[in-house]
Amino acid sequence: MHRRVVMIGVAGDSAAGKTTLSKGLVQALGEDQVTAICCDHYHKYNRQMRKELGISALSPEGNYIDIMEQHFRLLREGKPILMPIYNHKTGDFDPPVYIKPKRFMIIEGLLPFHTQRMRLNFDVKVYLDPPEELRYAWKVQRDTAKRGYTREEVMASLVKRQDLSPRYIHPQKRLADMIVRFYPPENNASETGGHLNAQVVLKPTVPHPDLADVLQHGSNGVNPALRLNLGRYEGTPADFMEIAGSLVEEKAHDLIALIQKHMPEDCRLNEALLGQYQLGLEARRSLPLALTQHLIAYHMVTAGLAIQEMYA
Repeated sequence: MHRRVVMIGVAGDSAAGKTTLSKGLVQALGEDQVTAICCDHYHKYNRQMRKELGISALSPEGNYIDIMEQHFRLLREGKPILMPIYNHKTGDFDPPVYIKPKRFMIIEGLLPFHTQRMRLNFDVKVYLDPPEELRYAWKVQRDTAKRGYTREEVMASLVKRQDLSPRYIHPQKRLADMIVRFYPPENNASETGGHLNAQVVLKPTVPHPDLADVLQHGSNGVNPALRLNLGRYEGTPADFMEIAGSLVEEKAHDLIALIQKHMPEDCRLNEALLGQYQLGLEARRSLPLALTQHLIAYHMVTAGLAIQEMYA
């Protein structure tokens, strides 16, 4: 494989926050630098056919896995693809779209790590793992505001799919290099937005930056904004980074600036575009999300430098 493009994979269950995370990276790094696509476009059947056949979009048999393998490799090599388009509003397919990869490629979806051929294309693999109660709340908010479903229809769909996620989606968690989990603080269990805590599990499968300076600054005070604990994830040593949902703007700016120092001087992210998300149709911002995105951007940029050195 001729590695010409940096590829980041973002996996997770439906409404886990994959598109929000990816969109922020595209905006912060620049749309002229990043192309992002969703694996949902590789569904085999439209909504009506899935209903008739009893096949879920969460299962491999409901998706063109072989075409994803082929397209991932072509994009990794810097070659264009003709990508199918699945329309969530209509539940049917639109005409395909010509996709030409840029310097960075983000592929997000339900099954991007399903096969080894798919996984081999990624420089870093990220898995989003919110608590089920939070994911349910996010799915209701999204599908009623953007996809035309009623709350009752969304809840019925979640119940119908609850045995499929552990079978097909969750196993990808152990294959990821970073696991991101947003969760409510103890004193506010109903929180679903900007004040969620974030835990980022950093596995030793990729080289993470030495964040000693960031941690020192973030751990100051009675209620530290940032903590790092060494632990084990499924028997493997890993670092567990905890980002407080109570993080304030000034502290977040300082921490982002420190992470920036670990990146090349000519790489500048638009900090204001990090952490943006939507609550229904309302635009909001999460500072823990912004820090998480910046850490993922670090991996994108350093992987890009490695590719440049490879062909220098």
